[in-house]
Amino acid sequence: MPVQNPNEAIRPDFTIQEHQDARQQLIDEGLTVDQAARSLAALWTLANNADKERWALDRQRRYEVEQREDEEEEERRQLLKDEQEAARLEERKKNKNKYAPLVRGKVPSDPTIIPAQYALRKLKAGDYCELHYFTNRGLEEAKVSILLAEPDALVMLPAADGLHSWVPAAAVKDPKAPPHRQRRESLLGRLQRGNTSHDLFNENA
Repeated sequence: MPVQNPNEAIRPDFTIQEHQDARQQLIDEGLTVDQAARSLAALWTLANNADKERWALDRQRRYEVEQREDEEEEERRQLLKDEQEAARLEERKKNKNKYAPLVRGKVPSDPTIIPAQYALRKLKAGDYCELHYFTNRGLEEAKVSILLAEPDALVMLPAADGLHSWVPAAAVKDPKAPPHRQRRESLLGRLQRGNTSHDLFNENA
C-alpha cells in the first residue's frame, strides 16, 4: 500500500532534465524524445490508478475492521450493563426492605393517642384493668393526661426481682382518680350486671 494518499499525487513533468535517464532508455528503444516523455507520463498514470485502487481497498478493510471492533465493544458494554442490572435486581429481590420506596407524607401534628400509662402498666404486669381505659372517653382522658403531665416526673417502684427502678409518674397514677372526681363504675362490672346501653358500647374504641 502507498505510504501517501495517491489521490493527492501530482504527475511529474517527464520533459525536464530530472527524467533524462528514463527518457533515454525509451529513446534507445526507438522512440523520439516527445514519445518517450508521453510514455513515461502514461506509465505513471497507470501506476497511480493502481495505487488509488489499493488505497481505497485498504481503507475499506480498515473501516470494516474498526466497525466490527466498535460493534464488539458495544456488545461487551451491553453485556456488562445487563449483568449489572441482573445483579441489581437480584440484590433488590433479596433485600426488599432496603430498597422499599420512601413515603413522602406530612409529619402528623396531633399526638398519637394511646391508652394511659397506668393502664398499660397494669396490662404488662398481668393485673386487672378496667375496660374504661380503652373506650373513647378513656383515651381522651389519657390524651389530656399526656398533655398535662410533667415529662421529667419519675417515681421509684420495686421490681419483681426485688430491685427498685425509676418509672414515669404517669405509669403509676390512675388518670381518672383525682380527689375531686368521683370514681366511675367499671364497664366490666356494668356488663356483668347487664346494666348496659347502646351509648356505653359506642364508647369502645
